[in-house]
Amino acid sequence: MLMDSGYDSYQQVDLDAQAAAANPHQLVVMLINGLLDEIERIRGHMSAGRLAEKGAAINKCMNILIGLDSALDEENGGEIAESLHQLYEFCQVELYQASVQNSDERLTNVERVMTNIREGWMNFGSYA
Repeated sequence: MLMDSGYDSYQQVDLDAQAAAANPHQLVVMLINGLLDEIERIRGHMSAGRLAEKGAAINKCMNILIGLDSALDEENGGEIAESLHQLYEFCQVELYQASVQNSDERLTNVERVMTNIREGWMNFGSYA
C-alpha cells in the first residue's frame, strides 16, 4: 500500500510537470487521455462489482467533460464549438447510462467519440 502511494505521488508530479509545459492543445489531449484511461478503470470496477469506485471514476470522467465543455469559446468557435458541446453532452448522458445499466456498450460509445475528438485535437495541434 505504501508503495502505491509513492508511485501515485510520482505520477502526479510527472503529470503536473507535463501540464505546466503544455500548450492549450496538448492540455486538451491530456484531459481526453485521462478520460479514456478512466473509462478502462470503470470497466474494471464494473466487472469486479466495486460500485463506489465505479461511481467515483464516472464522476471523474463527468468532471473532465464539464471542464472541456466549459473551455469552449462558443462566441468565436462557431459550429465547431457547438458540435463539441453536443458531443460532450452526449458523452455525459452515455456515462450516466453506463453507470445505471452497468453497460460496457455505453462506455464504448464514449470511448469512440472521445478518441475521434482526441485525434482531431492531435492533428490540429501538430499544425498550430
